[in-house]
Amino acid sequence: MTRRFSISTQNSQISVTNDQNHVGGMVGVWNVQNASQIIHTMLYALQHRGQDSCGITTVNLHELLGYRGVGLLNEVFDDRDKVECLLGDSGMGCVSSMDPVELRTLRGLQPLIFQHEDQNISLIHSGNITNAKSLRQGLERQGAVFHSNSDGELLFHLMRHSGQASIEGQFKAALKQFTGAFNVILMTNEQLFAAVDQHSIHPLVVGKLAEAGYLIASETCALDVIGADFQADTLPGHYWIIDREGARQVAYQASDSLAIESFEFIYYSRPDSQIHGVNVHRARKNMGIRLAHECPAPKDSIVVGIPNSSLSAAMGYAEASGLPYEMGLIKNQYIGRTFIAPTQDERESKVRTKLSAVKGIVQDQSVVLIDDSLVRGTTMTYIVKLLKEAGAREVHVRIACPPILFPNYYGVNTNDNKELMAANYSIEAMRQLLACDSLNFLSLEGLVESIGLDQEGQGTGLNLNSFNGGYPTPLSDYQAAFEAALTDRQIQYFKERNEGHGCQQ
Repeated sequence: MTRRFSISTQNSQISVTNDQNHVGGMVGVWNVQNASQIIHTMLYALQHRGQDSCGITTVNLHELLGYRGVGLLNEVFDDRDKVECLLGDSGMGCVSSMDPVELRTLRGLQPLIFQHEDQNISLIHSGNITNAKSLRQGLERQGAVFHSNSDGELLFHLMRHSGQASIEGQFKAALKQFTGAFNVILMTNEQLFAAVDQHSIHPLVVGKLAEAGYLIASETCALDVIGADFQADTLPGHYWIIDREGARQVAYQASDSLAIESFEFIYYSRPDSQIHGVNVHRARKNMGIRLAHECPAPKDSIVVGIPNSSLSAAMGYAEASGLPYEMGLIKNQYIGRTFIAPTQDERESKVRTKLSAVKGIVQDQSVVLIDDSLVRGTTMTYIVKLLKEAGAREVHVRIACPPILFPNYYGVNTNDNKELMAANYSIEAMRQLLACDSLNFLSLEGLVESIGLDQEGQGTGLNLNSFNGGYPTPLSDYQAAFEAALTDRQIQYFKERNEGHGCQQ
């Protein structure tokens, strides 16, 4: 039976977190047979980007159909009928990390659907708009009524209040008002739109099937899984419009420089994805190679990577250092990603059940432990203890990115200074807290050169704000709180940078 729009409520036990919107995974298809099944398959390739909720919307005979719910794809779409009943040859879908308060009340689940006499619209948003609160307050003064904290609902109200006649005009006018990081897919009965922010902070790509259908995805791995050909990355300050006339990319604002979120390479994206011409696995392996040159380890050590996002860097470190690469840790594949879990309690619980040490490998060994990043120390503290309890005589921690000194307001779950270890402690103090034998980080220069974006003109093409406090967009509604919460180490970093002395880590 076809559902106009249904919501699954079977997994509504959610804990409370902050109110920032987060990075997710999104897909759009146009003129593709069995659109809902194609979307479903593509979303599985993006499940790592969001594990709180998911949903699919399709267009069938000028009617929007959809199904969404709380949980992983296999939990929400636990019956083939839930996918196959979503008829039509065009549609969109998402996997999301969202505000648990809204998930508990089932508000803000995506894709959002808006039904009006003149037009039906479905949309998906990912990232975090830094001036959302100010824009929302302005619209409320004009009579707008909001039912969620979703930036997607904010986009819809801005469109309706834009005064523009066409959907494209409304969409363009709304995008121009945003600051921060965002990816958006919007669908009507006749057109599919997809946009990124002025710096394309998070990737969004377009592909094409041999039979002429177009596809949009957060990562190229979602195109590969269905055999689609990659067409183009979405340029900063641009949107795509796809309809009967084909696909075309349009600038909605003077394009600023590219500033891809460095965490896309470090953690978020799948190793087989390409981001603006750079393979993610290759970038991570290069980080490990550079880390081995910058921060060598004892010659009688073995190299162990923390599954899964650190394995590429661990391979590079072992290769460059000439040390044996061993599988000293085993991951429980049924546990979700700890970094994007919304609360500290949930992250700690997942770490305890996620990893096990291979005693026969690490016992009596000096272990060089490679991780992609060190944010809160939750995972690392436990793993160091785990390895030593399994008999490792030494644990030398090497981090394949620089210390995370500053909060991220662009959808990465690192926006609380109190949770950022490097913002509060020196490297030696962190080493003592982690109880490891040594601790070293990749340099900022090493990170940039390891990724190696082919960037014309000035700039690195990367957003490096987590490491140097250089935000590519105005922080807007977050600015006052950011300044008020600066730690002594952050203040010292800015002081030394302004004086041209660099920063003593």
